[in-house]
Amino acid sequence: MLPDLQIKDRLRLRKPHPCGSYEWIVIRLGADIGLECTDCQHRVLLTRRELAKRMKVNLTKQEDNKETK
Repeated sequence: MLPDLQIKDRLRLRKPHPCGSYEWIVIRLGADIGLECTDCQHRVLLTRRELAKRMKVNLTKQEDNKETK
């Protein structure tokens, strides 16, 4: 299933970026998803399908779920 994302969502990917960070922020939505590394601010574009394979968890939605409980 392709992820439902919003701008400024924080994501954790399965493999680390070469800088060592697992966390990324969504900066662009469309056919391609723009991500920015939280440590080194490197930006990448991934297709929705590729992001769905690489994404482990949406930290923003996880935090929202904790607040509502």
